[in-house]
Amino acid sequence: MKTYLVTGGLGFIGTNFIKYVASNRKDIKIINIDSVTYAANPDNIDEEKTINYKFYKIDIANNDELSEIFKKNKIDYVVNFAAESHVDRSILNPSIFIKTNVEGTLNLLKLSLEYKIEKFLQISTDEVYGSLGKEGLFTEKTPLSPRSPYSASKASADMLAMSFFHTYGMPVLITRCSNNYGQYQFPEKLIPLTIINALTGKDIPLYGDGKNIRDWVYVDDHVKGVLAVLEKGEFGEVYNIGGRSEMQNIDIISLILKKLNKPLSLIKYVKDRAGHDRRYAIDFSKINKELEFNPQLNLDKGLDLTINWYLENRKWWGKIISGDYRNYYKIMYERGK
Repeated sequence: MKTYLVTGGLGFIGTNFIKYVASNRKDIKIINIDSVTYAANPDNIDEEKTINYKFYKIDIANNDELSEIFKKNKIDYVVNFAAESHVDRSILNPSIFIKTNVEGTLNLLKLSLEYKIEKFLQISTDEVYGSLGKEGLFTEKTPLSPRSPYSASKASADMLAMSFFHTYGMPVLITRCSNNYGQYQFPEKLIPLTIINALTGKDIPLYGDGKNIRDWVYVDDHVKGVLAVLEKGEFGEVYNIGGRSEMQNIDIISLILKKLNKPLSLIKYVKDRAGHDRRYAIDFSKINKELEFNPQLNLDKGLDLTINWYLENRKWWGKIISGDYRNYYKIMYERGK
């Protein structure tokens, strides 16, 4: 039985990864460490009901506490989901992004090298590539050109991880994924924000002209791509994971409103985000050809599943939007255009 150290496992993608592995892979033990920030939710995973699973509240930026986990457990694989990940928050406070995404990743890399782990998978983002024009796709050969404090911190972490491969021969892998959506996503992100505001009759803030384009992938497809890289990927390689679902922000909001039978008048344009990247689009032919990965859900079906989950889990998101999230929301969106 292999032991996976999963960081950030109470966040959106980490939660879905752990739930999928626990349900489908009985030969894997999972140790989940999470500092339980605003975007993490202890209710996401029931430790008593999850097979081969243990949770520790630890910040990867705390090297002493992190070291104890490596000392007390025989860890085979490290899967680093832990990250501050919201661009808007990185504009408000870049420092925490450097602490978690760069310093935290460095701590993990050093301990993984010291304890001779078998594989280290750095979970990254397509945002490290910068912004595309109307044509073209991000490939693994696209130069890194981050344009926000968030993406700069993730690019830095990627480069650190790859430096450990080249310098120390550490078994490093990197995945870079397009925009995720699905169950358990924190409401600050576009799709859950749209769904929840529509359900509660609130305005839906839309940056700029609303024509920024993103490539969307359902979170379960991303999880399967991560597992494919972890199990079959070649060390020192980067693998892009995409969903083949490009759409303008205005169009995805409009589609969600149509599915919920809500009026387009809920959309309210707000001042554009500083340095707002215009378009992301992923070429995932490498992982498709080499590891036989292909996303299974198109955006229309994925949105149906996502909307149904938020409809059925009002208690989960109701707790979130009643807390400190209100203050953040006012700062970011109630500014007019």
